[in-house]
Amino acid sequence: MSVLKRPILTEKMTDLNKKGQYAFEVDLKANKVEIRKAVEKMYGVRVEGVRTLRQLGKKKSKNVNGRIVSGTTSTTKKAIVTVAEGEVIDIYAEV
Repeated sequence: MSVLKRPILTEKMTDLNKKGQYAFEVDLKANKVEIRKAVEKMYGVRVEGVRTLRQLGKKKSKNVNGRIVSGTTSTTKKAIVTVAEGEVIDIYAEV
């Protein structure tokens, strides 16, 4: 089981790349120390800080064959990683 699932590539996160911050979707049970070690091992950079947040799943409903079907989306965990000044993670090389 990998700690890092995928990088998050949105406009907001791309703007953070200029400041040396990168966002990743991580495993729900991963802690900051595990995330730091995984990023340092995978990308070969020195990590200065890790911030995490949990995004709770939203309730959704739709109409199927005259019935209302409801459920929730998955809960995810994100990590915003700050790397040392002068170091860069090339996320687009893997895409």
